[in-house]
Amino acid sequence: MDNRPQWGTRAGFILAAVGSAVGLGNIWRFPAVAYENGGGAFFLPYLFALLTAGIPLLVLEFTLGHKYRGSAPLTYAKLNKRFEWLGWWQVAISFIISTYYAVIIAWAMSFAGFSFSLKWGDDPGSFLFGDYLKLAETPGDVGGIVPGVFLPLIIVWVITLGVLFKGVKKGIEVANKIFIPALVILFLVIVVRALTLDGAAQGLEAFFKPDWSKIADGKVWVAAYGQIFFSLSIAFAIMITYSSYLPKKTDITNNAFITGFANSGFELLAGIGVFAALGFMASQAGVPVNEVVKAGVGLAFVVFPQIINEFPALNGMFGSLFFICLVLAGLSSLISIVETFVAGVQDKFKVSRTKAVLYGGGLSALISILFATKGGLYFLDAADYFINQFGVALAGLVEVVVVVWVLKELKNLQSHANSMSDIMLGAWFKICLGVVTPLVLGYMMVQNIITNIKDNYEGYPTSFLLYSGWGVAIGAIVLGFIFMAFKWDKDTLKVTDKKEVSQ
Repeated sequence: MDNRPQWGTRAGFILAAVGSAVGLGNIWRFPAVAYENGGGAFFLPYLFALLTAGIPLLVLEFTLGHKYRGSAPLTYAKLNKRFEWLGWWQVAISFIISTYYAVIIAWAMSFAGFSFSLKWGDDPGSFLFGDYLKLAETPGDVGGIVPGVFLPLIIVWVITLGVLFKGVKKGIEVANKIFIPALVILFLVIVVRALTLDGAAQGLEAFFKPDWSKIADGKVWVAAYGQIFFSLSIAFAIMITYSSYLPKKTDITNNAFITGFANSGFELLAGIGVFAALGFMASQAGVPVNEVVKAGVGLAFVVFPQIINEFPALNGMFGSLFFICLVLAGLSSLISIVETFVAGVQDKFKVSRTKAVLYGGGLSALISILFATKGGLYFLDAADYFINQFGVALAGLVEVVVVVWVLKELKNLQSHANSMSDIMLGAWFKICLGVVTPLVLGYMMVQNIITNIKDNYEGYPTSFLLYSGWGVAIGAIVLGFIFMAFKWDKDTLKVTDKKEVSQ
C-alpha cells in the first residue's frame, strides 16, 4: 500500500513544478543573460539547450521520483544504496539556498512597501546598501541584525512553513494555485504598462536585435545551457520530490514539456517587461540602453527603483506590483526548496510531517538570520555563487553520469516513462542525456574551476571565500555522506511494485 501524499490534480502538480522553476532568476537574470549573449540570436542556443538538456533532465527527474516514490535520498538509495549520498548532497544544496533565498524575498517585501512613498529617494543605490542593508565595510564582518530585513524575514518564514505544515495537497498545491496565476496576471499588467512608456521600443530593439556573430562563440552556448539549467530547478532534489507525489498513472513526458515551456515563456515575458522599462529609463536619461542594463540585485533593487522614480502618475502602484511579483516568484520557489529536506527527513527518520517541517524549516530559518545582518549581503553573494557553480551544476553532472553511465539505468527509466506517456522517448533522449548534457556540464565545470582559481570571485579576500564560498560548496557534499551513514528502516527501501525493480 502506497500511503505517500499525492497531488489532488495534474494541474496542481504542473503549477507547483512551474512555481518552483519560475523564481527570481527568471525576472532578474534571464533578460541580461540574453542581452549580453547576442540578443535575439541567443534564443537559438537557448531553445537548443531547453530541448537537449532542460526537458530531458526534467523527464529524467520526473521519472526517477515517480518510479521510486521517494524524496531524492530515498530515490537514489532505492536505485543503488551506494549513491544515496547524491540525494542528500542535492538536499543539502537546497537547504543552503533556502537560507539566503528567504532573505531576498524579505527585501522584496520591504521594497513593495517602500514603493508607495518612493522611500529610496533620488539615489536608490546608496539607500539599498547604506540605509536599508546597513552594509558592513569588510566582507566577513557580521555586524548586528538589521531590523528592516529581520522583520519581513519572519513573515517569509511564517508563510513558507505555514504552507508546508498543511501538506502537499492542502498546502503546496493550494498555495501555487493562488501564487502562480496571480504572478502571471500582475506581471502581464507590468509588461503592458511598460510597453506604453516612451523609449520602450528602443529597449525591446536592444533585447531582440540579433547579433549573429555571437552564435559561433562557445561561451554563448554555455551561457544558454547554464540559464536553462539554473532556471528549471534541476539537480536541487525538487523535481524528484515533487514527482514522487504524482498518482501511479500520469503522463510524465508531457508534464516535463509543459513545465519547461511554461518556464521559458515566463522568462521571455520577463525579458519584454524588463527591457521595455530599461528603454524608458535610457530615454529619460538620454543614454543608450546598454548603459542601464544590469542583472540580479542591482537590477531589482537599484535600477528598478530608479525607473519607478521617473514614472508618470501612479509610480508607487507600479513599483509595488513589481516587488509583489518578486515576492510571489520567490515564495513559490522557496516552498519547493524547503519541501526537499522536509521530505528527506520524513523518509529517512520516520518522523511526522509537522516535526520534519519544524526541524528542517526551523533550522533553515535560524541560519537565515545570518543573512539579515550588516554583513549579510557579502555572505549571501559568496554562498549563492559557489553553491550554484560548484553545487547545483556539479550535482547535475554527477547525477547524469551516475544514472546513465555508472548504473546504466536510462533504458529502464525510458521504458517507465514511455509506458504512461503520449510522447515516446527514443534516441533523442539517450543521446541528450548520455552525451550532450554531460559534455556541456563537464565543460562548464572545468571553465568554472579555472576561472575561480585564477581570480577570486568579486575580488573577495581568499580567507573569506574559503569558508563562505568554497567551504559552503564542499560542506554540502560532506553533509551528503554524513546523512547517508544513518540506517534506513528495512521496509522503506523495498520497491513496492515488482515491475519497478530495476535489473
